[in-house]
Amino acid sequence: MIIVGGMIGIGKTTLAKILSEDLKGSLYQEDIANNPIISLVYTATEEEIEKNRYPFLSQLYFLDSKYISLKEALKTKGSIVDRSIYEDWYFAKKNMELGRINNIEMDLYETLLHSRLKDINEKINHQKVLMVHLEASFETIIDRILKRGRSFETSTTLIDYYRFLWDGYDEWLKQHYTADRILTINMDKFDIVENIDDRITVLNIIKSKLED
Repeated sequence: MIIVGGMIGIGKTTLAKILSEDLKGSLYQEDIANNPIISLVYTATEEEIEKNRYPFLSQLYFLDSKYISLKEALKTKGSIVDRSIYEDWYFAKKNMELGRINNIEMDLYETLLHSRLKDINEKINHQKVLMVHLEASFETIIDRILKRGRSFETSTTLIDYYRFLWDGYDEWLKQHYTADRILTINMDKFDIVENIDDRITVLNIIKSKLED
């Protein structure tokens, strides 16, 4: 199994699709399109967020959908997974730091997460897992978020929110994601959407790691 992780907008989904096509592995993507709450996390006012608890509900949705996807992915050798379930905890924690998720909600989220992780970890022991960790400068992140053009993500009022999420993300992943092999790729150097040579180079880096 290959898991592709990294900050919002860095190119996880694009790389996961490329890997799936090249390696002929089943692809399990983050369920953005069917999440009925995610756009509200970005566009609602602070008053609406406080009243309706959008960040908490969105994290619960992602937790459930990611758990279902991972169970399916573990049934097939060579699956490609877009973002790890561990990273979802990071986003929940950061939203708690912003006051968008309260302590009671976070406790409930972590209880549900740990029960699912226990189940996943029991099944994952029989598979080799490679985490492909994509990192990049904040400037690259913003440039690529704007280029992909999801309407709810592109407001300039979200810049501070993105920086808050980005700051410390890569260090957190390196310190806490220790269960599997990790390959870190600096995406400041590669544009796998626009540049076919960059795409081939990144693929070769990953294939070389898989052979270790």
